[in-house]
Amino acid sequence: MLLRPSKKDYAAILHYSGQIVAGFGITMLLPLATAFAYREWNMASAFALAMSTCFLFWLVTDRFFYTKRELTWFTGMLVVTLSWALAVTFGAIPFRLSGFYASFVDATFDVMSGFTTTGLTLIQDLDHAPYSLHMWRQGLQFLGGQGIIVLALTFLVRSLRGAVKVYVGEAREEKLVPSVRSTAVAIWVVSLTYLALGTIVLMIINLWSRMALDRAFLHALWISMTAWGTGGYAPSSLSTAYYHNVAAEFVIVCLMILGAINFVIHQAVWYGQRRELIQNFELRTFSAVVLFTFTLTYLGLGRSDAFGSLASRFRMALFHLISAQTDTGFMSIPSFALKHYWGDFATMALIIAMSIGGLACSTAGGIKAMRVGLAIKGIVLEVRKIMSPERGVVYEYYHHVRQHILKDNQVKMVGLIALAYVSTYLSGALVGLVYGFPLVDSLFESVSATANVGLTIGITSPALPVFMKMFYILQMWVGRLEFTAVFVLAGFLVALARGR
Repeated sequence: MLLRPSKKDYAAILHYSGQIVAGFGITMLLPLATAFAYREWNMASAFALAMSTCFLFWLVTDRFFYTKRELTWFTGMLVVTLSWALAVTFGAIPFRLSGFYASFVDATFDVMSGFTTTGLTLIQDLDHAPYSLHMWRQGLQFLGGQGIIVLALTFLVRSLRGAVKVYVGEAREEKLVPSVRSTAVAIWVVSLTYLALGTIVLMIINLWSRMALDRAFLHALWISMTAWGTGGYAPSSLSTAYYHNVAAEFVIVCLMILGAINFVIHQAVWYGQRRELIQNFELRTFSAVVLFTFTLTYLGLGRSDAFGSLASRFRMALFHLISAQTDTGFMSIPSFALKHYWGDFATMALIIAMSIGGLACSTAGGIKAMRVGLAIKGIVLEVRKIMSPERGVVYEYYHHVRQHILKDNQVKMVGLIALAYVSTYLSGALVGLVYGFPLVDSLFESVSATANVGLTIGITSPALPVFMKMFYILQMWVGRLEFTAVFVLAGFLVALARGR
């Protein structure tokens, strides 16, 4: 029997969502401080208003919906969906008030793109945007890479068991350490360490290129935020081509790969299990996929004479393939060059890379290498079962920090999630076709939105029809949450209508 949500359920959802929104408001202190430092008074007032809105929502929910009730799996998932919706809405206030967005829909699009670490953008005149706006854009992607888990485990102080529900609701299934809160701390330690290293190295490169000290630091910080967070926002409309530096590209590639690796693997290697880099099943699958898609991309570029020597073609293919495979979205060429000079074969290779994405429990999106590997092992297992004696017991193992036995329900969930992703990819492509865009272009942009990549072939722009903007917002959201929490929201709406 389907039960209708009770008043206690509503109270729990609103109360804990209010706490997370308050935490989200606190994250605006950094761009607010940047606005004061550079005397960007319009942006300072915009961030102050957005922060006040977040805190007001928290005060109202804490006053009228306070509860000591623990979150259930059902309400925990709904806290995730509601918190995301509120964070995106409140986070769009500074964007809209900045004057660099044509509408609130455009501002919302960019916040969703930032928070989901996608990187597609509708900002106008990016090269003249204030520093505080850049800090907010890049900060959203760094925070989004860690996920709402950071806010949940910081502010759900009384409800550790409830926090677990929020953790899983945001498509994270693994814990680095037994305690969920300690897992959040471990994720922060890993993230901030790589952020610091990336910022230092890129700052040195920027200073060597004779960039002013403050700009050298800020550009290094912003690029490190979005490279590690596999987000793809850049402080220039030229993306990474702005730096025109091989050393900078190498560091960015390293950060993108590190950001796409499972936090569990990072933790294992940090604690001395370096053989995990060779033995880990998911990492080996990811490496094989990268090798396969890079080969396709390089061969596809071989059909074009636009990129000169073999070395130039290798560099171009490698950078954009890693950007696509890690679901980052940095580009070292304009979108029109991707559209007109790459050709359909190389473009389709990028689509395959984007659709698969990085590793589970990382900052990357997409179907994930783990699911691809498990699907292949599931097929192998079924073939072995058919070829074995009827009474024989057949197992398939895989190594992920430790040995695991592949279970039937894992394979089924892999199939369901993969089907959901592919259906969403095709739905977005169909929408693009309806609005008159070519098939390959429409599929490319749809996969980029759903897999939270950010590479664009030129479709995404402020001139995009409003319905397509809204559809891409939905695709970015469901792709980031990997559908489970969204399915629960659908169940919630059905329970409201038909529950007892």
